[in-house]
Amino acid sequence: MTELESQAFQAKLAFHAAWTRIDATADARAAAAHLKDLYAPDAAWNGPHPINALAGADAVVDGFWRPLATALPDLERGFDILMSGVFKDGAWVASTGHYSGTFTAPWLGIRPTGRVLTVRYGEFARFVGGRIVESYTILDIPDVLRQAGHPPFAFTLGLEDRVPGPATADGVMLTPADPAASTQSLKLVEAMIAGLMRYDGKTLDSMGMERFWDARRMMWYGPAGIGTCRGLKGFQDVHQRPFLAAFPDRRGGDHKCRVGEGAYVGSTGWPSVRATHTGGGFLGLPPTGRPIGMRVMDFWRRQDDLLLENWVFIDLIDLALQMGVDVLARLREGGRID
Repeated sequence: MTELESQAFQAKLAFHAAWTRIDATADARAAAAHLKDLYAPDAAWNGPHPINALAGADAVVDGFWRPLATALPDLERGFDILMSGVFKDGAWVASTGHYSGTFTAPWLGIRPTGRVLTVRYGEFARFVGGRIVESYTILDIPDVLRQAGHPPFAFTLGLEDRVPGPATADGVMLTPADPAASTQSLKLVEAMIAGLMRYDGKTLDSMGMERFWDARRMMWYGPAGIGTCRGLKGFQDVHQRPFLAAFPDRRGGDHKCRVGEGAYVGSTGWPSVRATHTGGGFLGLPPTGRPIGMRVMDFWRRQDDLLLENWVFIDLIDLALQMGVDVLARLREGGRID
């Protein structure tokens, strides 16, 4: 393990310990202080619409955490995957799971239900000197709307339900992983991404995805509005074919982080995909001809020589806004995308 890899691993342990303290702290002021200690004073936090960019530890607490903790006063953060690694000379920690609590006060203009709410999250954080200096977070806000009785998108091809963690229940890695396994996982994902870019515009077979995925058993967990699907054919029918029809000129974007640890790989871009919305059907929206930038996060699990599970985050609220629809404004007006 290199010095920078060691720093990333130690940051992951500190990150996990900090959230354990936050979850165990009933006093909101003390919990906010613990969270603030995680961030450098000038940290750059990047999140989903309508929160978007926050500058500094105080802004992270006041603009992101406190409104969520007010809405869910018994808020707790659960980890399904927690990993670390080095990307472009930066020490990174990546995680996904759910925030959970009782939805008792409005959040982002969404009316409370008085019932349990789970907020699926993906997060990538770069550490320097033991504190977060740069981070990227996507929350599955469409799924929050679904749970609150306001599904925002009329056409969802996959299953919308609580997304599970890894089938192997080994995604929270608090001990060092085998470096050879980490390298194998990262190389497999990078080869798969290269295959995606070989799409000939005619047939999905041109990408050769069966070389990288367990075509029969793979699970693809997408955001609400797209949903969960199983098998390579399910993935192609639920997401890949509608996506490529809507954005035929899509190209890779600004990857902020891509790391592998053990059987897992995590990657994010901000935006990760740039394209022109020239086809219809995606999220039920007609083509607009507008350029879009798509904030995306992926977590993958490798089993033997193939990928078996993929957790996907797309900031669909931001994407819909770029395609001319303000989902949260529609909510205030009592409607949805039809």
